Amino acid sequence: MTDVVTLGECLVSLVATRPGPLAEASAFDRFVAGAEANVAVGLARLGCQATYIGRVGNDGFGETIRRHLRGEGVDTTHLTTDTDAPTGVMVRERPGLVPAQVLYLRRGSAGSRLTVADIDAAAAAGAFEGARWLHLTGITPAVSTSARDATARAATIGREAGLTISLDLNLRRRLWSDATAGTVLRDLAVHTDVLFGSDDELAVVAGIPPGDAAKHDPAALARACLDVGPRVVVAKLGSGGATIVARDEVEAIHRPAVPLAAVVDPVGAGDAFCAGFIAARLDGAALAECLEIANACGAAAAAALGDQTGLPSPEQVAAIRHAHETGGGPDTVR
Repeated sequence: MTDVVTLGECLVSLVATRPGPLAEASAFDRFVAGAEANVAVGLARLGCQATYIGRVGNDGFGETIRRHLRGEGVDTTHLTTDTDAPTGVMVRERPGLVPAQVLYLRRGSAGSRLTVADIDAAAAAGAFEGARWLHLTGITPAVSTSARDATARAATIGREAGLTISLDLNLRRRLWSDATAGTVLRDLAVHTDVLFGSDDELAVVAGIPPGDAAKHDPAALARACLDVGPRVVVAKLGSGGATIVARDEVEAIHRPAVPLAAVVDPVGAGDAFCAGFIAARLDGAALAECLEIANACGAAAAAALGDQTGLPSPEQVAAIRHAHETGGGPDTVR
């Protein structure tokens, strides 16, 4: 039995140990990464049961991922070992004053070889039985045609099982064009209950040129996405907080971000946000509180190096929210 099912490509992330250009980096810290895996671990730390479907290579990095996810309490029963492809790797600079250069070594990776058969096998083995939520992202359908089909198949199974389905757009322009992404993501969003995205990502789904996204209020972009199909749309605005619109709510709801004295590593903060929102919603929280918990999780992730390092426990979320309400933030929580 599980609360949330998710699927995708899990990677090993090598982050330079010292600031500076990647060309000068000679030592790296190793982390486990991947949007859906980040969400799964975030959910597990918040007390939810999460099941992860995917593929890793028959190599040391694949074993690292398997051990790590299992150690975090994520169900890896349906994490297949692919003997014909390597585990994907992401190499990046240590975050600094400018956006870090990121190098992906994922072409032909085990994770990109996810198939409909993998999803059907997991379903036949009971992966979706008793689940309440299915979480998808826009990264998996972008990495390969087979992974795109697998994502669509998971969405179909989720709908037939009556699961709440969320989609974090997570648009990766290195992987596909806005035109292709818009078509695929709109098709997924039609049957999505909760849609997450930044303003420029929501613009792609709404059919608005990304360059014009800044001309539109985030709430207006979110409402335009409601017309596509979702019941709830969440605009993730980084340091600007988050705004949510829903079919059964007249007014948009906005909550400010938890302030940070310094952003240590923004990679993975959006995934932490999604994990916090989903966990809160499963716990019956109102939409406004879901945003507050999600913002706290996002801030905690951004305050630590590595995608999953800062993912908080419920007690830490409560402490962050209290500090925020009294004028502090994650940097004041000990």
